[in-house]
Amino acid sequence: MSATADLLSKSASSPMRRRQFLRLAGGAAGLGLAGNLPGAPPPNAPRPNIILIYADDLGYGDLGCYGHPTIRTPNLDRMAAEGMRFTQFYAGAPLCTPSRATLLTGRLAIRSGLTRVLFPWSTGGLPDDEFTVAEGLKTAGYRTACIGKWHLGHRPPYLPTRHGFEDYFGIPYSNDMSKSNPEVSDERYAAAPDIPLIRGEQALEYGPDQGTLTRRYTEEALQFMRRADKKPFFLYLAHTFPHVPLFASNRFRNRSPRGLYGDVVEELDWSTGEILRAVEKLGLARNTLVIFTSDNGPWLLKREHGGSAGLFREGKGSTWEGGMREPFIARWSGHIPAGVVSTAFGTTMDLFSTCLTLGGAAIPADRVIDGRDLSPVLLRNQAGRDPLLFYYQGAMLCAVRKGPWKLHVAANEPASRKPQPAKLDPPLLFHLEHDPSEKSDVAAAKASVVHDLQETIAEHNRTLKPGQPQQ
Repeated sequence: MSATADLLSKSASSPMRRRQFLRLAGGAAGLGLAGNLPGAPPPNAPRPNIILIYADDLGYGDLGCYGHPTIRTPNLDRMAAEGMRFTQFYAGAPLCTPSRATLLTGRLAIRSGLTRVLFPWSTGGLPDDEFTVAEGLKTAGYRTACIGKWHLGHRPPYLPTRHGFEDYFGIPYSNDMSKSNPEVSDERYAAAPDIPLIRGEQALEYGPDQGTLTRRYTEEALQFMRRADKKPFFLYLAHTFPHVPLFASNRFRNRSPRGLYGDVVEELDWSTGEILRAVEKLGLARNTLVIFTSDNGPWLLKREHGGSAGLFREGKGSTWEGGMREPFIARWSGHIPAGVVSTAFGTTMDLFSTCLTLGGAAIPADRVIDGRDLSPVLLRNQAGRDPLLFYYQGAMLCAVRKGPWKLHVAANEPASRKPQPAKLDPPLLFHLEHDPSEKSDVAAAKASVVHDLQETIAEHNRTLKPGQPQQ
């Protein structure tokens, strides 16, 4: 057995995590109950099943309902027509690992130390003292499952089963992180096993046929939904694609006018359709919230194998809008109004508080939670809060959005093969509602706005407590 396989097969409970569960499950001292939060549903409101579908490297412009002319996404288009589609929704970071950390913890990645992409030789992962949305919902009586790509640490202490998920089936990091990938150049891949496909904490196989992954994930998701019985469930379905290398099953390959990238996205749309059909067939439509979004923008360096950010500038790896503004669709029959295109501001960090609120779970009050509850927007089509977002590239704060204004104090251009941010002096200022493509710098004419945003950054830096770096 390889060292990695041996690590995956071991299981040891964590005393710190047990203490954390006992403390948080009580919902008393140090916690704010979801029912007491502004905008929370009434105490007798139904607790929905929650299905969170998460694509990898999907761009804002890659779906039919977001304007792509040739990628066919009828199921996601129907989901948007039957629910709500956001136009100002953001990932919490422009890269895989930090983005997933923000999603599950409701916190900026720098707070957990997960600012870097993890690799097969990485020794760190999601810290034990971080609290995930799955843990919160589990204490509220939910069944929980993670299916697909994890990328928050592949060693046993960091796997989904140690962070609130009862079931796990998937791969622990990106699908290109393999010595069988001809594009990898790092010699450390030679000493690592091929990508493991894991169930629970046990590696089932190495180097799975990636053309079957979307189908296998979908089948696992459907089985989990059927097993849930009368308990509410939380299903986190984190697809491997359209991250490169691209793979589609025989049923979808060579079908899309957009080429292989389109084939892959259209298969993800098929998967979403299967989930929606199962929700209806099982009689769960009026008690199931289904969400679809992505972890970061498209990998533009991959050219035709990368996606589209639509009208937004740049893509994956950057703090320009194209790196972090994402599709977001939510459907909950009878609760979310149908056919709404919302301009409300939201982020993946908000899903932490939203899911816990709707699930009747306690939200920790012993730490900074950056996300906010989106249920007033989703359920009552309210305008939501004023935008406030700190854009990090790794551990470096590069930009801030406050209201319609976005100030860049550092920037990178990954599509131009300049992945490291460089400080900007003077900074750049854009009015995102007037100029969503970030073409016209108005800093010189808006000195007071620049000053205000610089003060916002300074205050953030004064109060920030970074976590121990994980790598």
